[in-house]
Amino acid sequence: MLKLLYIVLDGAADGLEESSSLDNAYTPNLDEIAKRSMGGMHYPVGKGIAPESDAAVLNLLGYDCEKYYTGRGPIEALGVGMSLKEDFEIAFRGNLATADFEKGIIIDRRVGRDITTREAKQLLKGLEFIDLGIYDGYAKMKVGLDYRVAVIIGSRKRKLSHDVSNTDPAYIKSGSVSVAKAHVDNKIRVCKPLSESKEAKITAELVNKFIEIINKHLADHPINKRRVREGRLPANTILLRDAGMRPPDLPSMKKMYGVKFKMIADMPTELGVARLLGIGIVKCPKPKYIGEIDYPIRAKKALETLQNTIAVYIHLKGPDIYGHDKNKERKIKSIEEIDNYFISKILDEADLDKTAILITMDHATPPSKGVHTGDPVPFTVYVPGRKGDGLLKFSEREVYSKGSLGILGYGWMIMPIIKKLIWN
Repeated sequence: MLKLLYIVLDGAADGLEESSSLDNAYTPNLDEIAKRSMGGMHYPVGKGIAPESDAAVLNLLGYDCEKYYTGRGPIEALGVGMSLKEDFEIAFRGNLATADFEKGIIIDRRVGRDITTREAKQLLKGLEFIDLGIYDGYAKMKVGLDYRVAVIIGSRKRKLSHDVSNTDPAYIKSGSVSVAKAHVDNKIRVCKPLSESKEAKITAELVNKFIEIINKHLADHPINKRRVREGRLPANTILLRDAGMRPPDLPSMKKMYGVKFKMIADMPTELGVARLLGIGIVKCPKPKYIGEIDYPIRAKKALETLQNTIAVYIHLKGPDIYGHDKNKERKIKSIEEIDNYFISKILDEADLDKTAILITMDHATPPSKGVHTGDPVPFTVYVPGRKGDGLLKFSEREVYSKGSLGILGYGWMIMPIIKKLIWN
């Protein structure tokens, strides 16, 4: 049986705009794999929908998020090792952020991206459990990585509802899914019920009480005072989004596709999806966001893991960060670092007679927009013994013009193709 390396370049695509980051990046190793591959495009969660990472990753692993999606909040909670009580607890994805309360605006949704996990834990020390003082309510928190926080709002006696709005101004709630807004006004928002149910109203009140308590705690925290002295932004609030309840039991990857997967990833989002789907997690050192350090470690882990399993999913952070920062030059450099320090090692050391390689993205994050967009993204599939499409470059326009696998309406359609190509 052929083995599979499933490589996801987080946010590396820019869509079909001219002169994309992939077009401009010097990627001889990605291009070499593309030359041997079949190619296609896919809309990660549907045409025109700007996906969040969790829904996109669920789709990439072959699960239609319209059928299986549970909301990012519960996935984030799973990713940091938390659990949820059915009916009485709601989970959220949280960001430590910087607010100007006098002006009523959010200055930075991620505290300038320079807060460490250690700082975040120090800021929230003693707040792992908070009694909210209303509706027998409480809150639980756990730091994920850097500014990312998983938050659970619960009640000892009252049933709650996930049908409440985000306080994060960058995302709007649409059912269980949050969609990235094309234009963000950055106004501070309170949580509101999205239905007339008593449960939704109580949940919104508990959320707002939680944020009130958090804001008071963070206002004069020594860590924030030090950050301000150093010319950095204070982490003086938490933004919440993607409320969700305890996810149902989903069929495992092994049951769905007959193959046991393992995952290499850093973010709580991807790790939560892995736990939800029964995928084994391969631990790596926390990323230093230095390509020449992070990517060789992950390449080595991927190759080692492939020795004793059939399929390895590798999620590489980097390009997405600079797409959000609207820094095209640094995004191009990040893609080149992946090519130089990760893909080159895969090409040199993987047994390409016995190993298929799938490369794609979970979404586009064009620097021209600074947010996830609903554009299609490319994917290439190298299968030993199968003829490629004659691709000359790993880029959106090249794959779009020459790929034989067409344009898939949803990312979940990739896995059935893979199963047919390499495991039937």
